[in-house]
Amino acid sequence: GEPVQIAMSLDIASISSISESDMDYTATIYLRQHWTDPRLVFDGNQSFTLDARLVELLWVPDTYIVESKRSFLHEVTVGNRLIRLFSNGTILYALRITATVACNMDLSKYPMDTQTCRLQLESWGYDENDVTFTWLRGNDSVQGMERLRLSQYTVERYYTLVSTSQQETGNYPRLILQFELRRNVLYFILETYIPSTLLVMLSWVSFWITLDSVPARTCIGVTTVLSMTTLMIGSRSSLSKTNCFIKAIDVYLGICFSFVFGALVEYAVAHYSSSQKCAAKAPSQGPTSELAKEMEEVNITNILNSSLASYKRKISFTSIEISSDNINCSDLTMKTHEKIKFVLRNKMHRIINYFTIQNPSNVDHYSKLLFPLFFLLVNVLYWAYYLYF
Repeated sequence: GEPVQIAMSLDIASISSISESDMDYTATIYLRQHWTDPRLVFDGNQSFTLDARLVELLWVPDTYIVESKRSFLHEVTVGNRLIRLFSNGTILYALRITATVACNMDLSKYPMDTQTCRLQLESWGYDENDVTFTWLRGNDSVQGMERLRLSQYTVERYYTLVSTSQQETGNYPRLILQFELRRNVLYFILETYIPSTLLVMLSWVSFWITLDSVPARTCIGVTTVLSMTTLMIGSRSSLSKTNCFIKAIDVYLGICFSFVFGALVEYAVAHYSSSQKCAAKAPSQGPTSELAKEMEEVNITNILNSSLASYKRKISFTSIEISSDNINCSDLTMKTHEKIKFVLRNKMHRIINYFTIQNPSNVDHYSKLLFPLFFLLVNVLYWAYYLYF
């Protein structure tokens, strides 16, 4: 005959856990199924309840939960099943089921993510030529979603769908309950975002400490770096099996770690430049300053040419006498490779001087402004991207 029409309704008693690491959720539901069996019609207008053990003597749908990892029927104190028979042959079959169902999650925006999960009911052996599935009252067939109180999530919305599963053995009717869960980000702001931000701000304190205070500035830099490392490890421990995802919280902690590490490197650069500058000033203040002036390079050829033009006398170079009659100025000119070395040496000195910090105290002065400014700009871009895109 015609396919048996089975109308269903759900009552979500609880969703006990939602696991990001295993990507599933555990829910306890009351599943109610209605259908009509003309063989069970009897006279009268009343209905009566049958013992649950009589289920073995009746035809019941072979409904199962799609993508269920683990599920069981409650048996305390007896099997939690209800059979109610109406005079027109309609049967109400109710079950209390706890099931762990898979839910594919996209954690790229964790903890500012919204997850969409499904609870799918399908016939196992009877195809659409034998049975058809419908929701009893549309979206009103699902109850209890408004009463749910979850630890990390808030139910945004839910809706019901009617679909067909195409398998190799045939097409089977399927009912879908789809619901969206929005994560409560306030907990993560208090636990991770605010502490990491304060650690970045703490690293900026070293900019107001003089360069000579090596222990103080080093202690602040190393402490903040280690604290940021602890925060990063702690945030990943709760999602140890999903470290392959680059989550939003990982991006923010990486940004904070970069700023904290940059503050430590900034002091190392400033202190090194200050030490080099002090070392360069030290020789010019000692007795060797006159010797350094005497060692300045002179153009020997120009001196000789001017001397030969004005005077006809001998010139002595480090105990070697050269006569004005037999001097050969071409021998005193610089060779080609010596000129190349001289030019390259000057170029290198200019490049080094260009990258040399002339005033190391300006490094801290500019860092006081640039570090907070860039951190504020990165935060604006970060929150705008993950909240609105």
